[in-house]
Order: sequence, then C-alpha cells, then structure tokens
Amino acid sequence: MKKYEVMFIAKPLEEAEAAPIVEFVSNLLTKNGGKIEKVDVWGKRRLAYPVKKQNDGYYVLINFEIEPAAIFEIDRVIKIREEILKHLIVKIGE
Repeated sequence: MKKYEVMFIAKPLEEAEAAPIVEFVSNLLTKNGGKIEKVDVWGKRRLAYPVKKQNDGYYVLINFEIEPAAIFEIDRVIKIREEILKHLIVKIGE
C-alpha cells in the first residue's frame, strides 16, 4: 500500500452541511480498501479565481494509504459529485 493525499474543494457550505461530503469521501476511500490516516478540515476560504461560478470553497485534506489500482476508481467517483468543485490526488514521496 502506498501513501496518498486528496485535497478537495466543496461548494461553499456551512460546516454542518459539509460534513456529509467529507464522510462520503472518507467512506469511498475505506470501501476501496484504503486506510485513512488523517482528515484535516481547513474550512471555508476564498478561491483565487471563480470555479463553477463560486468565489468561496470548503477545503478538506485527507491523508490515506491505498493500493495504487484503486486510485482510478476514487478519482472517477469524486469527479461525478456535483458538490465537489475541484480535487487533486497526490502520491506522497517515499
């Protein structure tokens, strides 16, 4: 298993409304055989430029371990979610 981190920006919501999105991504990782190490919620922040007509976003960073083959499925499912404006999955160096 390799170490990765996923950073995603959700539509600007209040913390209570963003919790189900964070839970969805966490469950997605564990269902695909991943092990979550840390969930870091940065909260609502201003975007550098408008994304999908939104000026603010709710930032979340999740560190996890997973088999490399599962990354493609995770990426595909996150792209489908309308609540998530942008995301990036990065492999952490060894």
